[in-house]
Amino acid sequence: MTDRAMQEPTLLLLTALADEPRHGYAIAREVETISGGRVKMRTGTLYGALERLLQQGLIEVHKEEVVDSRLRRTYTLTSPGREALTTEAERIAATAREATRRLGVIGKAATT
Repeated sequence: MTDRAMQEPTLLLLTALADEPRHGYAIAREVETISGGRVKMRTGTLYGALERLLQQGLIEVHKEEVVDSRLRRTYTLTSPGREALTTEAERIAATAREATRRLGVIGKAATT
């Protein structure tokens, strides 16, 4: 990854895989939960993004199985994926801390 901020869909997908491997439908549900229902990934968008993350080496196929005559892939984070998510989480937290600090300074100045 680069030093640029991660796009929200990527952040949500990696976050959905941070605690355990999941298959596509479970990832989509988890993304919706994490985003408070704000982000609903359509099937084509989801699998396109998963393919991109596979190519980037941020996720990998954990296992494949046939369920109801269909191939089901379960995905998991790779070490580089975990590192990228950690870096992005730290970047977001630092920005939030600074925003909170500045709001506190402005709020105090406005009330005096």
